Amino acid sequence: MIEIKNIYKNFNSSKILKGLSLNIADGETKVIIGRSGCGKSVLLKHIMGVLRPESGEIIIDGKNIAKISSKELNKLRMRMAMVFQGGALFDSLTVGENVGFTLYEYSKLGAREIEHRVEESLSNVELCGIQKLLPSELSGGMKKRVAIARALCVNPEIILYDEPTTGVDPITADSINELIRSLHDKLKVTSIVVTHDMKSAYRIADKIAMLYHGKIIAEGSAEEIQQTNHPVVYQFINGLAKGPITETIDKCI
Repeated sequence: MIEIKNIYKNFNSSKILKGLSLNIADGETKVIIGRSGCGKSVLLKHIMGVLRPESGEIIIDGKNIAKISSKELNKLRMRMAMVFQGGALFDSLTVGENVGFTLYEYSKLGAREIEHRVEESLSNVELCGIQKLLPSELSGGMKKRVAIARALCVNPEIILYDEPTTGVDPITADSINELIRSLHDKLKVTSIVVTHDMKSAYRIADKIAMLYHGKIIAEGSAEEIQQTNHPVVYQFINGLAKGPITETIDKCI
């Protein structure tokens, strides 16, 4: 479904993506790991069409999204949904209004149909009957689930998750992982998850890819990544203070 071919992205003099290539199969959950600030979220923004590469191609269903019109891009975006790192719920809106926001703003569906979709989406994340609550009345884990429900409400074919387990306790994080996995199995959506949480990566991934110095340097199943001989990947997944990643940082300093 998604082909990323040799993309480059600079911000002023900083080179963030340096010839990155990656394929995501239809119905696959691809987890992208890497250190904070390595460009994982930048990659998601390219897939959404929010950012455009300096060069290279991002092809979704045969269309290079860097070349299509704004109208075509907006149509494509309605088939995708993003779960933001902090949830990004609107504080002044109720849970129901947050979950149905995209449909209220950009679809031609009637209020009753949207309310039905909101109820269904909340049920899928095991949160029923909370439509009238405000985000301030929710726990951190509930906010994460509401953010996922908002993504589900548009019936997406592709869901992008930006650090879905950041900021919650280990038990809540595991419940979020279980939810992502169960939604994948139930709805057959294509999922792209960026994280530096290896427990989460191993739990939910069909395939794991590591982003380092602007490129994908390794890719494989959870078992293949765990058994890697690649020194950079080995240091990262084991959380080691010493290794090629920190040696590079020390040289820069």
